Amino acid sequence: MNRVPSSVWRNPVHFLAFGLGSGAAPWAPGTFGTLAAVPLWYLLAQLPLATYLALVLAAFALGCWLCQRTSDDIGVHDHGGIVWDEFVGYWVTMIAAPVTPLWALTGFVLFRVFDILKPWPIRWADRYVKGGLGIMLDDLIAGVFAAICLQLLRLVI
Repeated sequence: MNRVPSSVWRNPVHFLAFGLGSGAAPWAPGTFGTLAAVPLWYLLAQLPLATYLALVLAAFALGCWLCQRTSDDIGVHDHGGIVWDEFVGYWVTMIAAPVTPLWALTGFVLFRVFDILKPWPIRWADRYVKGGLGIMLDDLIAGVFAAICLQLLRLVI
Protein backbone atom coordinates (compact mmCIF):
# COMPACT_ATOMS: atom_id res chain seq x y z
CA MET A 1 0.00 0.00 0.00
CA ASN A 2 1.24 3.45 -0.82
CA ARG A 3 1.74 6.01 1.91
CA VAL A 4 -0.99 8.63 2.11
CA PRO A 5 0.51 11.98 1.13
CA SER A 6 0.01 14.77 3.64
CA SER A 7 -1.26 16.96 0.78
CA VAL A 8 -4.58 15.09 1.04
CA TRP A 9 -5.38 17.25 4.08
CA ARG A 10 -4.10 20.53 2.58
CA ASN A 11 -4.95 20.42 -1.12
CA PRO A 12 -8.67 20.50 -2.02
CA VAL A 13 -8.04 18.61 -5.29
CA HIS A 14 -6.26 15.79 -3.46
CA PHE A 15 -8.91 15.81 -0.72
CA LEU A 16 -11.63 15.26 -3.32
CA ALA A 17 -9.63 12.64 -5.23
CA PHE A 18 -9.12 10.83 -1.91
CA GLY A 19 -12.90 10.76 -1.47
CA LEU A 20 -13.18 13.53 1.13
CA GLY A 21 -10.38 11.77 2.99
CA SER A 22 -12.00 8.33 3.03
CA GLY A 23 -9.24 6.94 0.80
CA ALA A 24 -6.76 7.59 3.60
CA ALA A 25 -8.14 4.55 5.47
CA PRO A 26 -5.24 2.32 6.54
CA TRP A 27 -6.75 -0.75 4.82
CA ALA A 28 -9.38 -1.32 2.11
CA PRO A 29 -9.47 2.32 0.97
CA GLY A 30 -11.69 1.41 -2.01
CA THR A 31 -14.27 -0.08 0.31
CA PHE A 32 -14.10 2.93 2.63
CA GLY A 33 -14.38 5.22 -0.39
CA THR A 34 -17.47 3.40 -1.59
CA LEU A 35 -18.92 3.55 1.91
CA ALA A 36 -18.35 7.32 1.99
CA ALA A 37 -20.26 7.61 -1.30
CA VAL A 38 -23.43 6.10 0.20
CA PRO A 39 -24.67 9.14 2.20
CA LEU A 40 -23.98 11.38 -0.78
CA TRP A 41 -26.02 8.99 -2.93
CA TYR A 42 -28.95 9.38 -0.53
CA LEU A 43 -28.81 13.13 -1.19
CA LEU A 44 -28.41 12.73 -4.96
CA ALA A 45 -31.23 10.18 -5.11
CA GLN A 46 -33.71 12.85 -3.99
CA LEU A 47 -33.18 14.68 -7.28
CA PRO A 48 -35.05 14.07 -10.53
CA LEU A 49 -33.44 11.27 -12.55
CA ALA A 50 -32.24 13.63 -15.32
CA THR A 51 -30.52 15.84 -12.75
CA TYR A 52 -29.01 12.79 -11.04
CA LEU A 53 -27.62 11.55 -14.37
CA ALA A 54 -26.22 14.98 -15.25
CA LEU A 55 -24.48 15.24 -11.88
CA VAL A 56 -23.01 11.74 -12.17
CA LEU A 57 -21.73 12.58 -15.66
CA ALA A 58 -20.21 15.80 -14.30
CA ALA A 59 -18.67 13.87 -11.38
CA PHE A 60 -17.12 11.44 -13.88
CA ALA A 61 -15.65 14.27 -15.97
CA LEU A 62 -14.42 16.07 -12.87
CA GLY A 63 -12.98 12.78 -11.60
CA CYS A 64 -10.88 12.29 -14.73
CA TRP A 65 -9.23 15.63 -14.01
CA LEU A 66 -9.03 15.20 -10.20
CA CYS A 67 -7.47 11.76 -10.45
CA GLN A 68 -4.98 12.76 -13.16
CA ARG A 69 -3.94 15.90 -11.31
CA THR A 70 -3.56 14.10 -7.98
CA SER A 71 -1.62 11.22 -9.57
CA ASP A 72 0.71 13.68 -11.26
CA ASP A 73 1.17 15.70 -8.07
CA ILE A 74 1.98 12.73 -5.83
CA GLY A 75 3.89 10.80 -8.50
CA VAL A 76 1.82 7.60 -8.19
CA HIS A 77 -0.56 6.45 -10.92
CA ASP A 78 -3.83 5.26 -9.38
CA HIS A 79 -2.70 5.45 -5.77
CA GLY A 80 -4.90 3.12 -3.71
CA GLY A 81 -6.23 6.09 -1.76
CA ILE A 82 -7.62 7.82 -4.84
CA VAL A 83 -11.25 6.79 -4.47
CA TRP A 84 -13.26 9.43 -6.35
CA ASP A 85 -13.65 6.69 -8.95
CA GLU A 86 -15.39 4.52 -6.33
CA PHE A 87 -17.76 7.39 -5.54
CA VAL A 88 -18.78 7.67 -9.19
CA GLY A 89 -18.90 3.90 -9.71
CA TYR A 90 -21.27 3.52 -6.77
CA TRP A 91 -23.46 6.39 -7.99
CA VAL A 92 -23.65 4.70 -11.41
CA THR A 93 -24.61 1.44 -9.70
CA MET A 94 -27.46 3.19 -7.92
CA ILE A 95 -29.05 4.90 -10.95
CA ALA A 96 -32.84 4.59 -10.55
CA ALA A 97 -32.44 2.26 -7.55
CA PRO A 98 -34.97 2.30 -4.72
CA VAL A 99 -33.83 4.59 -1.93
CA THR A 100 -33.80 2.10 0.92
CA PRO A 101 -31.03 0.74 3.14
CA LEU A 102 -31.43 -2.76 1.64
CA TRP A 103 -30.94 -1.53 -1.93
CA ALA A 104 -28.07 0.75 -0.85
CA LEU A 105 -26.35 -2.27 0.71
CA THR A 106 -27.09 -4.52 -2.26
CA GLY A 107 -25.67 -1.94 -4.65
CA PHE A 108 -22.64 -1.51 -2.40
CA VAL A 109 -21.90 -5.25 -2.42
CA LEU A 110 -22.48 -5.62 -6.17
CA PHE A 111 -20.24 -2.68 -7.00
CA ARG A 112 -17.44 -3.88 -4.70
CA VAL A 113 -17.60 -7.40 -6.19
CA PHE A 114 -17.22 -6.08 -9.75
CA ASP A 115 -14.58 -3.55 -8.71
CA ILE A 116 -12.50 -6.17 -6.90
CA LEU A 117 -12.87 -9.13 -9.30
CA LYS A 118 -12.58 -6.95 -12.42
CA PRO A 119 -14.07 -9.29 -15.06
CA TRP A 120 -13.52 -8.36 -18.70
CA PRO A 121 -13.67 -5.55 -19.87
CA ILE A 122 -13.08 -3.97 -16.45
CA ARG A 123 -9.63 -5.58 -16.10
CA TRP A 124 -8.74 -4.53 -19.66
CA ALA A 125 -9.66 -0.89 -18.93
CA ASP A 126 -7.72 -1.01 -15.66
CA ARG A 127 -4.59 -2.27 -17.40
CA TYR A 128 -4.58 -0.42 -20.70
CA VAL A 129 -6.35 2.92 -20.31
CA LYS A 130 -3.98 5.41 -18.73
CA GLY A 131 -4.26 8.70 -16.91
CA GLY A 132 -7.29 10.09 -15.14
CA LEU A 133 -9.63 8.46 -17.65
CA GLY A 134 -8.05 5.09 -16.90
CA ILE A 135 -8.46 5.56 -13.16
CA MET A 136 -12.14 6.40 -13.64
CA LEU A 137 -13.12 4.06 -16.48
CA ASP A 138 -12.75 0.68 -14.79
CA ASP A 139 -14.97 1.83 -11.92
CA LEU A 140 -17.50 3.30 -14.36
CA ILE A 141 -17.74 -0.08 -16.11
CA ALA A 142 -17.96 -1.89 -12.77
CA GLY A 143 -20.79 0.48 -11.85
CA VAL A 144 -22.62 -0.27 -15.11
CA PHE A 145 -22.31 -4.03 -14.53
CA ALA A 146 -23.48 -3.65 -10.93
CA ALA A 147 -26.38 -1.41 -12.03
CA ILE A 148 -27.53 -4.02 -14.54
CA CYS A 149 -27.44 -6.70 -11.85
CA LEU A 150 -29.27 -4.44 -9.40
CA GLN A 151 -32.03 -3.71 -11.90
CA LEU A 152 -32.33 -7.41 -12.77
CA LEU A 153 -32.71 -8.14 -9.05
CA ARG A 154 -35.51 -5.57 -8.91
CA LEU A 155 -37.31 -7.46 -11.66
CA VAL A 156 -37.22 -10.79 -9.84
CA ILE A 157 -37.89 -9.57 -6.30
